[in-house]
Amino acid sequence: MAWMEKRSNCRSNPNILWDEAQSIIVLGINYHFECNSLELLSEKNKGIISVYSRNSDYHKIIKKKLKSLSFEISKLLNCSFKYFVDTAPVMEKPISMKGGIGWQGKHTNLVSKDFGSWLFLSSIFVDKKINNTRPEIDHCGSCTNCIDICPTNAIVEPYKLDATKCISYLTIEHKGIIDKNLRKLIGNRIYGCDDCLAVCPWNKFAKKSKEISFYPRDDLIKPDLGDFLSLTDEDFRKKFSKSSIKRIGRDRFLRNVLIAVGNSKEKKYKKDIEALLEDESSTVRAMAVWSLKQVIDSNHIENYKKKYFALEKNKNVQEEWLN
Repeated sequence: MAWMEKRSNCRSNPNILWDEAQSIIVLGINYHFECNSLELLSEKNKGIISVYSRNSDYHKIIKKKLKSLSFEISKLLNCSFKYFVDTAPVMEKPISMKGGIGWQGKHTNLVSKDFGSWLFLSSIFVDKKINNTRPEIDHCGSCTNCIDICPTNAIVEPYKLDATKCISYLTIEHKGIIDKNLRKLIGNRIYGCDDCLAVCPWNKFAKKSKEISFYPRDDLIKPDLGDFLSLTDEDFRKKFSKSSIKRIGRDRFLRNVLIAVGNSKEKKYKKDIEALLEDESSTVRAMAVWSLKQVIDSNHIENYKKKYFALEKNKNVQEEWLN
């Protein structure tokens, strides 16, 4: 996570981003949809995609709205502006707390009394002083739901997250092979994880989003894992052309799918997995080996190893065969 450290000075001092900024207007937009992602955990052959990524890329939707709003604000205040949607080193959550939108919960995500945990955050910097909004206070109390449910124990203590254990980080930001000790804990989550958000009691006040662009596509609500195993790069780009999923690329996405397939223990995926043992991507091949080992009887593995191991030059893939 070196990218977090590289621009830490900007996070602590917004004027490094724009030296003329005098105030920050922080905004939240609700993406809640009436669904329970926890229910899918028991359907092992279905892939779980984080609620926010089941339709169009939120960056584009919010950026369009921000641009329009920023121009209106500039007319009203006679000021210049810059706006950001998760594209710059801005400390959105602490700023949102100061702006009264919500507070940073024990899972480190923002929580709102009105909208629960389902919020996208963005900000508008202006070169004019604006009166401060009353900050929000912490309303988590003694609740530990988010800590207790985390499958990898990534919330090491209240308000402290070990991102290297977080399934959202592992399946989206992490570029390499996922640690063997964490793979089974990922279950059938193939893009992100909403567990800590879903159990927050403040979500009982969450309202359904009015933005229809955030409503999930039917094919991404509970997709069969097998639907993704034969994706070519072209297929992937076409299927997720308007989704935030596209940014991790086909190989990382298939890595996640193969882990979920392995965790399903479903033998019906064997042929699709075998086809990926010869994939161009070493990451995909490595996860195909691991996945195959989970779905077939151990006494059959040696036959596959004899066929593929001698041809394999990548150390990570070789290690998967050997261990």
